[in-house]
Amino acid sequence: MNDGRDMTELSMLPKTEWKDSELTFFHHSFQQIAPYLNVEGHTIHKEIIKEIEHRGGLRK
Repeated sequence: MNDGRDMTELSMLPKTEWKDSELTFFHHSFQQIAPYLNVEGHTIHKEIIKEIEHRGGLRK
């Protein structure tokens, strides 16, 4: 569960300013709904993945 900011607030920030927990939560969420995403949703998910990779992956 995400105890942080919601997507409305996060969408106004660069992915570099997202917390690890927010990236993890929304990455998982986007994975679950991937077949139903439109082009914009896929683009946001790709940006999340790139930021996770830039940070060296997901931490448990």
